Amino acid sequence: MLITPALFFHRNKVLKQITKKSKHHSTQLSCCTECLQGTSFRRFGNSLSEYFHLLQLWHKTLKIIGAKFGTSVLSYFLFLKWLLIFNIFSFLINFSFITIPQFVAAEPNNLSFMGLDLLTGAGYFQQTVLYYGFYTNATISKIENGSSYNMQLAYIFSVGIYFVICFLTLLFSMAKSFSRNFTNPHTRSGNASKLLCTWDFNITNEKAVKLTQKNLGTQIKVQNTRILNFSLTERVVRIVIHLVSWVASLGTAVAACAGVYFLSINNLKLFVKEHKNDLESQAAMLVLPVATSLLNAFIPFFYSWLGHLERFQTPGHQIYVTITRNIILKISIVGILCYYWLNIVAASESQCWETLVGQDIYRLVVVDFMFCLLGSFFGEFLRRIIGTTVCVSLGLPEFDIGRNVLDLIYAQTLTWIGILFSPLLPGIQMISFSIVFYVKKVSLLMNCQPPRKVWRTAQMTTSFMFLLFFPSFLGVLSVIGVTVWRLKPSEECGPFRGLSSMYAAVSEWIEILENYTASKWVVWIYHNLISSELFFFVLSVVVLLQILLPLAHLALGTSAKGNMLHTVGRINCPPRPLR
Repeated sequence: MLITPALFFHRNKVLKQITKKSKHHSTQLSCCTECLQGTSFRRFGNSLSEYFHLLQLWHKTLKIIGAKFGTSVLSYFLFLKWLLIFNIFSFLINFSFITIPQFVAAEPNNLSFMGLDLLTGAGYFQQTVLYYGFYTNATISKIENGSSYNMQLAYIFSVGIYFVICFLTLLFSMAKSFSRNFTNPHTRSGNASKLLCTWDFNITNEKAVKLTQKNLGTQIKVQNTRILNFSLTERVVRIVIHLVSWVASLGTAVAACAGVYFLSINNLKLFVKEHKNDLESQAAMLVLPVATSLLNAFIPFFYSWLGHLERFQTPGHQIYVTITRNIILKISIVGILCYYWLNIVAASESQCWETLVGQDIYRLVVVDFMFCLLGSFFGEFLRRIIGTTVCVSLGLPEFDIGRNVLDLIYAQTLTWIGILFSPLLPGIQMISFSIVFYVKKVSLLMNCQPPRKVWRTAQMTTSFMFLLFFPSFLGVLSVIGVTVWRLKPSEECGPFRGLSSMYAAVSEWIEILENYTASKWVVWIYHNLISSELFFFVLSVVVLLQILLPLAHLALGTSAKGNMLHTVGRINCPPRPLR
């Protein structure tokens, strides 16, 4: 059969169309296949992330707390969990690089154990890896001609690297939290945005939902209420009340520091000159930590009473002033203790002053932990019994977020100071924080009601993180710096015995490395960074800017907000009648 040109062209056209359709169909199939593969991978990734999310520490418990009490109370438990991770990390570093090598060169402990040693940290524990004085200054070598382990370098580098990591983590977390919670323009939006965007969807409890609705309505009313204009006499009276309150609070802090200082001096005289390992001496060791914990427990109630007496216009002002006074109290007590340890104990006749400091901090941590448990019992459990049986008008107590967070900051500050003198102290704090978490959780669920005050949760979390960084962490760095660079170690104990300072071990190591070409980069880092005043000056400027900028931004934001509220109040005023 002959194929005409017209038929030939028609056949080619049909073949091209069939080929195009087949290509298009194959393309659609490949696209669908890729979409299905992408969806399956996405589902697998989501399920995997959900699985790892469930493996997080206390995930289910935190969801229950957030559902019943909202994110304000939840922020305390998240902060506690964050500090617990810090202590776990520190314990793993110290135990791996300091304690385990010491077991190789450890000598047997001939001291007898008493039950009270668990509270005092003395007696049997004095000759264990719990304290600085037990660690050797020798180079540990298990094989005669094998590799050796320098305990001096391991000790100072383990502690130093941990503090560097803590410094960077705190600085980054604080900057991230501040930029998210204070510089976000949506945080100062109007009432419409507040109604639509600020609801806490974690809350599922009916009573908590009603309280949150009431809080949100109160917050909007407060925002639209104009600032009261006081007369000259009322202003003078209010200023006098504020001044008297501040004088009373600062005077109380000074008196507390004086009492702690004199107890510390008597404590040193007792245990350096008349030390006996009997029950009476062991019990006398607890006088200083018990007195310190009593002051930290009861003086904040006096500060709260002063706050009510001053009658601030907004609850936020009262909260911040009370927190500031409590921080001044706690940091002042820690500061006077550090002065006692570094200037009096370090110059005393004690054979191992580092171990004596470690024992003091151990007792402070243990007694503070016990007072924390007692606070949950007396402050919440008995308060619930009284509020539900004896005086029903009081009702259920609320969980005091500010006081509990400041207690955590105080405990963590003691742990950071004690790491150099008691390497395993983070392990003890790790156990205490775990117990505190479960005790506070049970007490919260059984005894407390959801908070009635309006808490800006994200901003308060940023403020607590800022307080943990300054003055807590930066103050600890100052104490550690003075101890490492300035103070002379004990002659008869510890890994740095016989040296002019702890830092001298690093200087001697650098002198040895200068003879090796392969280690020139380590020498360069030492001379140009660690020993450079310029480097620390630049670092200090960066840290100061990181501290001052949030404060300046917060002050400007508060001032602008006050002006805005005053303007809103004037706008909302009824117009004056025409004359």
